[in-house]
Amino acid sequence: MRHRKKQRGLSRSRSHRRAMLRNMATSLLRHERITTTTAKAKELRPYVERLITLGRRGDLHARRQVARKIADREVQAKLFAEIGPRYTERPGGYTRILKLGNRRGDAADMALIELVR
Repeated sequence: MRHRKKQRGLSRSRSHRRAMLRNMATSLLRHERITTTTAKAKELRPYVERLITLGRRGDLHARRQVARKIADREVQAKLFAEIGPRYTERPGGYTRILKLGNRRGDAADMALIELVR
């Protein structure tokens, strides 16, 4: 039974899924848009939006919470210096998912996830 199993499994173990989300979040915050499968994009959205909310706060505790999830110091600095202040007036919804169609090799549904301007 799936009781209290809220997240998508993505056919990965818990540690692999967590590492993948961390890497994807780092890439998204660095490049501000990435192409991935639709399921991964939908799973990445709440993860990144929580990080951006912490970036908006900008206090020491928020910085330490972000440091647990994002290992790259340059990306951490960008989150607190550029990305967080950009969304101070916006009450959420910092990302957008655009569907791109099917991938040629295996017909997986692809999507573009990007930060809203």
